[in-house]
Amino acid sequence: MYTREQASQLRQAFWTTFGQYIAPHLSAEGLRTNWVNYKTGLPGVAFKMDADKKSASIAIEINHADPELQELFFEQFVALKTLLHETLEEEWEWALHTTDEYGRTVSRIYKEISPVSVFNKDDWPTLISFFKPRIIALDAFWSDAQYSFDALR
Repeated sequence: MYTREQASQLRQAFWTTFGQYIAPHLSAEGLRTNWVNYKTGLPGVAFKMDADKKSASIAIEINHADPELQELFFEQFVALKTLLHETLEEEWEWALHTTDEYGRTVSRIYKEISPVSVFNKDDWPTLISFFKPRIIALDAFWSDAQYSFDALR
């Protein structure tokens, strides 16, 4: 078992390592980007990567407080589902109106792997290999798809 501080330090060390590893990669538009804290530029829509002691996930998270607005955004992603899956080269899970770790209603399009642990440095190569191609593919998808959301801004 790790203390809360040790766990926090290990998490931070992983994300720092991942950030350094992926930093040389430019975005689909040829720009430097903060891959760990990816900004979609669309309020209420985020690309999130998470790793804990049992699993890891990468997601498109729609977190508007208004469930009807959340559903509109989700439906727009559904309209782009083929493009998304082709860009990712795999299918992801789709969940309309689920809850996040804080009990808030969110909608998610995500991919998960387990068993892996961010606290086991031997798993870090697996985690990096999981996150890297997917966040790069999400960026490539978003560079085209973001304009489909202009009417919802």
